[in-house]
Amino acid sequence: MTILRLPGLIDPHVHVRDLQQSHKEDWDSCTAAALAGGLTTILAMPNTQPPLTDDAALADYELAAAARARCDYGIHFGASETNAARAASLAPRCSGLKLYLDATFGPLRLDSLDALNAHFAAWPANRPILAHAEERTLAAVLFFAELYDRSVHICHVSRKDEIELIAKAKARGVKVTCEVCPHHMFLTAPSPVGDFSGGGGLGRGYWEVRPRLATQKDVDALWANLAVIDCFATDHAPHTRAEKESENPPPGFPALEVALSLWLTAAHAGRLTLDDIVTRMSTNPRRIFNLPEQPETWIEVDPDLTWTVRAAQMFSRAQWSPYAGRELKGKVTAVHLRGQLAYDGEKVLAQPGAGKSVISKS
Repeated sequence: MTILRLPGLIDPHVHVRDLQQSHKEDWDSCTAAALAGGLTTILAMPNTQPPLTDDAALADYELAAAARARCDYGIHFGASETNAARAASLAPRCSGLKLYLDATFGPLRLDSLDALNAHFAAWPANRPILAHAEERTLAAVLFFAELYDRSVHICHVSRKDEIELIAKAKARGVKVTCEVCPHHMFLTAPSPVGDFSGGGGLGRGYWEVRPRLATQKDVDALWANLAVIDCFATDHAPHTRAEKESENPPPGFPALEVALSLWLTAAHAGRLTLDDIVTRMSTNPRRIFNLPEQPETWIEVDPDLTWTVRAAQMFSRAQWSPYAGRELKGKVTAVHLRGQLAYDGEKVLAQPGAGKSVISKS
């Protein structure tokens, strides 16, 4: 048996839920799932309930994270139509500013160019701006990045025209980075009739996600432009089975515990290398989000271990997976966080509160 020792992995795009959405997930269950997936740092998204758009909401979320997180963490702040100045004043406590320019789960969305301009003007240059931007809104945010000569990170790129536009922007010197998620690389939009393309007998509500699953042509374009992609994120976005089976199913998939294994399975198939994975799940996220090194932190992976995804055995409170029943090759066998065994391949040993904030004050 060959065991690989890799650096602790980073996920810059996680919906932890907690507070008024603790029935979906909280800092405890989410970070347990992260550790089981080899992730020693996660960055939390702000479309919470209440949304992280003011001092009070941020303070409550910081307290929840400090009390319950088992792995290290950062918190992204949410941009609203009216909070550009206040957001900028809170930047030292945040890992980034998230702009929602297209519809997704939760109330956050910027609809005016004035608000977008205000945030680009006010947010400190030493803190990243992230954007949920699709198609035309992607073009708008790339324009602002060029106009203000500052970096922007594009979340969950999903379409051929988007990755090709980002490639052209990079070639022109625009300071843009981007991420892709497993579901946009390994799944395609379901046909009008039938189960979710991931299998597992899941009904149609389960495949609701934003951005939506795209076509095989889009998936192929993402793989063809792997060199343009800076990060592999999960966009872990858990909802309960009851919610997914409702008349208005919310968008999002749980993914923390399977993401690395999906990429390792692709590596076995020759689609990318181990170095590609480490670069996009450790080196680049640390650089883009200005995260400190984690001393005495590493993960151990059996690259040849074959296993079948069983949602009921996962730590995420969602207890379902779009990859249920899929056979994967490569699995985390241990996680060491700051010199302590945090996950032994079966049990999460790190306790709630063991995680530390990774947000740099500089």
